Amino acid sequence: MVGSLRDLAPIILVIGFFQLVVLQQPLPDLVGVLTGVVFVVLGLTFFIFGLEMGLFPIGESMAHAFARKGSASWLITFAFALGFGTTVAEPALIAVAAEAAQVAANGGMIENNPDARSVYASGLRFTVALSVGLAIVLGVVRILKGWSIQYMIMGGYVLVVIMTALAPKEIIGIAYDSGGVTTSTITVPLVTALGVGLASSIEGRNPMIDGFGLIAFASLTPMIFVMAYGMIV
Repeated sequence: MVGSLRDLAPIILVIGFFQLVVLQQPLPDLVGVLTGVVFVVLGLTFFIFGLEMGLFPIGESMAHAFARKGSASWLITFAFALGFGTTVAEPALIAVAAEAAQVAANGGMIENNPDARSVYASGLRFTVALSVGLAIVLGVVRILKGWSIQYMIMGGYVLVVIMTALAPKEIIGIAYDSGGVTTSTITVPLVTALGVGLASSIEGRNPMIDGFGLIAFASLTPMIFVMAYGMIV
């Protein structure tokens, strides 16, 4: 809890300074704000504790188990399912997809009714989830083969630039935001643990060099897939 308070202190100081010194206004609903801060500190504390106790160990242990089993097909299947499942459940992506559907309906790009908005939001979510699943598979294959991440990432962003020039302008911002919201509270811990555990289990692989980088693929591919989704839909 002390660590959580230390991490949140800069945010609290910045908000307090601009509210009291720059805007020169008292905090609205001071009791509610302080109660909210307490809940945030408690939530962050339990979240970090849960990661260290549960998600990181299970991700690493499963990576070690798949490496010992020696089945590349099952490992790749697990990597895709992990990327797809964690992304579909990502709260930030759910919020962005719902907001994008509402804006698309208000802008006349889709029908403004609950069914059309739901279909659009679900299509966006599943498109991003599919892209992240394939991204994790690509990252796992890179670890297995020992490929260099630099050229793969540069090639990916060249494709992003090309897609940006071709995609409808209405989808570009959503696509770029989708790349950010996929790498959030659920996806990052499990995917990071999977990469580090897998690199630690394979002879000749360095966990520092080869174990990280899966998150970069998970941020990159949604931009490409969502722009393609916008071009199709």
